[in-house]
Amino acid sequence: MPKQIIRQAPYLRRYARALTGAQALGDGLVQTMMEGLLAGTVRLASDLSFRASLYRALVATWRGAHPSISTPGQSGADQRLQTLDPERRAALLLVAMEGFDAAEAAQVMDLAPEEMERLLTEAQAELEAELTTDVLIIEDEPIIALDLTRLVRELGHRVTGAAATRDEAVALAEEAPPGLVLADIRLADGSNGMDAAADILRRHDVPVIFITAFPEHLLTGERPEPAFLITKPFREEAVKALIGQALFFHTPAAERRIA
Repeated sequence: MPKQIIRQAPYLRRYARALTGAQALGDGLVQTMMEGLLAGTVRLASDLSFRASLYRALVATWRGAHPSISTPGQSGADQRLQTLDPERRAALLLVAMEGFDAAEAAQVMDLAPEEMERLLTEAQAELEAELTTDVLIIEDEPIIALDLTRLVRELGHRVTGAAATRDEAVALAEEAPPGLVLADIRLADGSNGMDAAADILRRHDVPVIFITAFPEHLLTGERPEPAFLITKPFREEAVKALIGQALFFHTPAAERRIA
Protein backbone atom coordinates (compact mmCIF):
# COMPACT_ATOMS: atom_id res chain seq x y z
CA MET A 1 0.00 0.00 0.00
CA PRO A 2 1.47 3.41 -0.93
CA LYS A 3 3.06 5.28 1.95
CA GLN A 4 0.88 8.36 1.41
CA ILE A 5 -2.25 6.25 1.99
CA ILE A 6 -0.75 4.81 5.17
CA ARG A 7 -0.02 8.34 6.41
CA GLN A 8 -3.66 9.32 5.86
CA ALA A 9 -5.09 6.17 7.46
CA PRO A 10 -5.36 7.53 11.05
CA TYR A 11 -7.32 10.56 9.83
CA LEU A 12 -9.57 8.43 7.67
CA ARG A 13 -10.30 6.21 10.69
CA ARG A 14 -11.05 9.28 12.81
CA TYR A 15 -13.55 10.51 10.27
CA ALA A 16 -15.09 7.08 9.72
CA ARG A 17 -15.50 6.47 13.45
CA ALA A 18 -17.31 9.79 13.92
CA LEU A 19 -19.37 9.19 10.79
CA THR A 20 -20.58 5.75 11.87
CA GLY A 21 -20.67 6.30 15.62
CA ALA A 22 -18.52 3.31 16.56
CA GLN A 23 -14.82 2.47 16.42
CA ALA A 24 -15.33 -1.03 15.01
CA LEU A 25 -17.71 0.17 12.30
CA GLY A 26 -15.44 3.05 11.35
CA ASP A 27 -12.32 0.92 11.17
CA GLY A 28 -14.22 -1.68 9.15
CA LEU A 29 -15.36 1.01 6.74
CA VAL A 30 -11.78 2.18 6.14
CA GLN A 31 -10.64 -1.43 5.71
CA THR A 32 -13.37 -2.04 3.12
CA MET A 33 -12.27 1.05 1.20
CA MET A 34 -8.60 0.02 1.35
CA GLU A 35 -9.41 -3.47 0.12
CA GLY A 36 -11.39 -1.94 -2.73
CA LEU A 37 -8.42 0.23 -3.69
CA LEU A 38 -6.13 -2.81 -3.75
CA ALA A 39 -8.65 -4.85 -5.74
CA GLY A 40 -9.31 -2.04 -8.19
CA THR A 41 -13.03 -1.85 -7.39
CA VAL A 42 -12.54 1.54 -5.72
CA ARG A 43 -10.73 4.23 -7.66
CA LEU A 44 -9.34 7.61 -6.62
CA ALA A 45 -10.63 10.68 -8.42
CA SER A 46 -7.90 12.09 -10.65
CA ASP A 47 -9.37 15.61 -10.61
CA LEU A 48 -8.98 16.04 -6.82
CA SER A 49 -6.03 16.37 -4.48
CA PHE A 50 -4.79 13.03 -3.16
CA ARG A 51 -6.25 13.64 0.31
CA ALA A 52 -9.62 14.76 -1.03
CA SER A 53 -9.76 11.77 -3.37
CA LEU A 54 -9.25 9.40 -0.43
CA TYR A 55 -12.08 11.00 1.51
CA ARG A 56 -14.31 10.86 -1.57
CA ALA A 57 -13.61 7.13 -1.84
CA LEU A 58 -14.40 6.71 1.85
CA VAL A 59 -17.67 8.65 1.60
CA ALA A 60 -18.67 6.60 -1.45
CA THR A 61 -17.93 3.38 0.45
CA TRP A 62 -19.94 4.65 3.42
CA ARG A 63 -22.88 5.55 1.22
CA GLY A 64 -22.88 2.01 -0.09
CA ALA A 65 -22.81 0.44 3.39
CA HIS A 66 -24.32 3.29 5.47
CA PRO A 67 -23.41 1.79 8.88
CA SER A 68 -24.41 3.87 11.89
CA ILE A 69 -24.96 2.97 15.51
CA SER A 70 -25.64 4.54 18.91
CA THR A 71 -24.25 2.67 21.90
CA PRO A 72 -24.18 3.33 25.68
CA GLY A 73 -20.40 3.78 25.58
CA GLN A 74 -20.53 6.79 23.29
CA SER A 75 -19.74 10.28 24.51
CA GLY A 76 -22.45 12.92 24.53
CA ALA A 77 -20.90 14.49 21.44
CA ASP A 78 -20.89 11.18 19.53
CA GLN A 79 -24.52 10.50 20.41
CA ARG A 80 -25.56 13.95 19.25
CA LEU A 81 -23.74 13.52 15.95
CA GLN A 82 -25.65 10.30 15.32
CA THR A 83 -28.96 12.15 15.62
CA LEU A 84 -28.07 14.20 12.53
CA ASP A 85 -29.29 13.29 9.07
CA PRO A 86 -26.48 11.11 7.64
CA GLU A 87 -25.59 13.38 4.71
CA ARG A 88 -25.56 16.43 6.97
CA ARG A 89 -23.36 14.58 9.44
CA ALA A 90 -20.92 13.63 6.71
CA ALA A 91 -20.74 17.23 5.49
CA LEU A 92 -20.35 18.76 8.94
CA LEU A 93 -17.55 16.39 9.94
CA LEU A 94 -15.59 17.09 6.76
CA VAL A 95 -15.54 20.79 7.62
CA ALA A 96 -15.53 20.82 11.43
CA MET A 97 -13.31 17.79 12.10
CA GLU A 98 -11.23 17.21 8.98
CA GLY A 99 -10.58 20.85 8.08
CA PHE A 100 -11.89 20.91 4.52
CA ASP A 101 -13.44 24.19 3.44
CA ALA A 102 -16.99 24.09 2.07
CA ALA A 103 -15.83 24.00 -1.56
CA GLU A 104 -13.45 21.09 -0.92
CA ALA A 105 -16.09 19.23 1.09
CA ALA A 106 -18.50 19.63 -1.83
CA GLN A 107 -15.93 17.97 -4.08
CA VAL A 108 -15.38 15.15 -1.59
CA MET A 109 -19.11 14.45 -1.42
CA ASP A 110 -19.54 15.02 -5.17
CA LEU A 111 -22.10 17.78 -4.59
CA ALA A 112 -22.73 21.22 -6.03
CA PRO A 113 -21.37 24.01 -3.78
CA GLU A 114 -24.87 25.32 -3.04
CA GLU A 115 -25.96 21.83 -1.96
CA MET A 116 -23.01 21.62 0.43
CA GLU A 117 -23.88 25.03 1.90
CA ARG A 118 -27.44 23.82 2.41
CA LEU A 119 -26.28 20.66 4.19
CA LEU A 120 -23.96 22.61 6.49
CA THR A 121 -26.66 25.16 7.34
CA GLU A 122 -29.19 22.41 8.05
CA ALA A 123 -26.68 20.45 10.15
CA GLN A 124 -25.99 23.49 12.29
CA ALA A 125 -29.70 24.19 12.73
CA GLU A 126 -30.36 20.53 13.57
CA LEU A 127 -27.65 20.54 16.23
CA GLU A 128 -28.86 23.80 17.72
CA ALA A 129 -32.40 22.41 17.98
CA GLU A 130 -31.04 19.25 19.62
CA LEU A 131 -29.08 21.29 22.17
CA THR A 132 -31.84 23.75 23.15
CA THR A 133 -32.17 23.71 26.93
CA ASP A 134 -33.09 25.60 30.12
CA VAL A 135 -30.35 27.81 31.54
CA LEU A 136 -29.90 29.01 35.11
CA ILE A 137 -27.84 32.18 35.55
CA ILE A 138 -26.04 32.79 38.84
CA GLU A 139 -24.92 36.42 38.77
CA ASP A 140 -25.30 39.21 41.35
CA GLU A 141 -24.72 42.16 38.98
CA PRO A 142 -28.11 42.95 37.35
CA ILE A 143 -26.68 44.43 34.15
CA ILE A 144 -24.44 41.41 33.54
CA ALA A 145 -27.32 39.06 34.35
CA LEU A 146 -29.44 40.87 31.75
CA ASP A 147 -26.65 40.63 29.16
CA LEU A 148 -26.28 36.89 29.77
CA THR A 149 -30.05 36.43 29.58
CA ARG A 150 -30.10 38.16 26.20
CA LEU A 151 -27.18 36.08 24.88
CA VAL A 152 -28.75 32.83 26.03
CA ARG A 153 -32.09 33.68 24.41
CA GLU A 154 -30.40 34.71 21.17
CA LEU A 155 -29.05 31.16 21.00
CA GLY A 156 -32.59 29.81 21.30
CA HIS A 157 -32.34 28.63 24.91
CA ARG A 158 -34.73 29.40 27.75
CA VAL A 159 -33.70 31.17 30.97
CA THR A 160 -35.26 29.65 34.08
CA GLY A 161 -34.07 32.47 36.33
CA ALA A 162 -31.21 34.65 37.53
CA ALA A 163 -29.98 34.13 41.09
CA ALA A 164 -27.85 36.59 43.05
CA THR A 165 -26.95 34.24 45.93
CA ARG A 166 -26.13 30.59 46.56
CA ASP A 167 -29.45 29.91 48.29
CA GLU A 168 -31.43 31.55 45.49
CA ALA A 169 -29.58 29.49 42.90
CA VAL A 170 -30.23 26.19 44.67
CA ALA A 171 -33.92 27.08 45.14
CA LEU A 172 -34.34 28.01 41.48
CA ALA A 173 -32.67 24.78 40.39
CA GLU A 174 -35.10 22.78 42.49
CA GLU A 175 -38.11 24.63 41.07
CA ALA A 176 -36.97 24.29 37.45
CA PRO A 177 -34.07 21.86 36.89
CA PRO A 178 -31.64 23.47 34.43
CA GLY A 179 -29.83 21.92 31.49
CA LEU A 180 -26.93 24.36 31.85
CA VAL A 181 -25.64 26.70 34.59
CA LEU A 182 -23.77 29.97 34.04
CA ALA A 183 -22.19 30.95 37.35
CA ASP A 184 -20.28 33.92 38.71
CA ILE A 185 -17.92 33.24 41.63
CA ARG A 186 -18.46 36.13 44.06
CA LEU A 187 -22.13 36.61 44.85
CA ALA A 188 -24.18 39.34 46.53
CA ASP A 189 -24.28 38.05 50.10
CA GLY A 190 -20.67 36.92 50.16
CA SER A 191 -21.59 33.39 49.12
CA ASN A 192 -19.72 31.53 46.41
CA GLY A 193 -20.88 30.53 42.95
CA MET A 194 -18.69 27.43 43.03
CA ASP A 195 -20.48 26.23 46.15
CA ALA A 196 -23.83 26.99 44.51
CA ALA A 197 -22.83 24.97 41.46
CA ALA A 198 -21.61 22.10 43.64
CA ASP A 199 -24.96 22.03 45.46
CA ILE A 200 -26.83 21.95 42.16
CA LEU A 201 -24.61 19.23 40.70
CA ARG A 202 -25.45 16.94 43.62
CA ARG A 203 -29.00 16.82 42.29
CA HIS A 204 -28.68 17.65 38.60
CA ASP A 205 -26.11 16.34 36.12
CA VAL A 206 -25.55 19.41 33.94
CA PRO A 207 -22.58 21.33 32.49
CA VAL A 208 -21.48 24.47 34.33
CA ILE A 209 -19.72 27.49 32.81
CA PHE A 210 -18.02 29.82 35.29
CA ILE A 211 -17.88 33.49 34.30
CA THR A 212 -15.66 35.45 36.65
CA ALA A 213 -13.33 38.41 37.02
CA PHE A 214 -11.20 36.26 39.33
CA PRO A 215 -10.07 33.17 37.37
CA GLU A 216 -7.12 32.77 39.73
CA HIS A 217 -9.61 31.61 42.39
CA LEU A 218 -10.48 28.63 40.20
CA LEU A 219 -7.16 27.79 38.58
CA THR A 220 -5.26 26.91 41.74
CA GLY A 221 -4.50 23.24 41.16
CA GLU A 222 -5.84 22.52 44.65
CA ARG A 223 -9.21 21.15 43.53
CA PRO A 224 -10.69 19.86 40.27
CA GLU A 225 -10.63 22.82 37.90
CA PRO A 226 -13.62 23.74 35.74
CA ALA A 227 -13.70 22.59 32.14
CA PHE A 228 -15.51 25.75 31.04
CA LEU A 229 -14.29 29.15 32.23
CA ILE A 230 -14.75 32.67 30.86
CA THR A 231 -13.02 35.74 32.25
CA LYS A 232 -14.81 39.06 32.75
CA PRO A 233 -15.12 41.32 30.90
CA PHE A 234 -16.28 38.71 28.44
CA ARG A 235 -16.77 38.78 24.70
CA GLU A 236 -20.26 37.82 23.57
CA GLU A 237 -18.89 35.53 20.86
CA ALA A 238 -16.80 33.66 23.43
CA VAL A 239 -19.80 33.10 25.70
CA LYS A 240 -21.95 31.85 22.84
CA ALA A 241 -19.23 29.52 21.57
CA LEU A 242 -18.57 28.05 25.01
CA ILE A 243 -22.27 27.48 25.65
CA GLY A 244 -22.41 25.44 22.46
CA GLN A 245 -19.29 23.48 23.38
CA ALA A 246 -20.46 22.77 26.92
CA LEU A 247 -23.81 21.41 25.74
CA PHE A 248 -22.40 19.50 22.78
CA PHE A 249 -19.62 17.72 24.69
CA HIS A 250 -21.45 17.05 27.97
CA THR A 251 -21.78 13.35 28.72
CA PRO A 252 -24.11 12.43 31.62
CA ALA A 253 -22.39 10.76 34.57
CA ALA A 254 -24.35 7.52 34.12
CA GLU A 255 -23.05 7.20 30.57
CA ARG A 256 -19.49 8.04 31.66
CA ARG A 257 -19.65 5.15 34.17
CA ILE A 258 -20.78 2.76 31.44
CA ALA A 259 -17.95 3.93 29.18
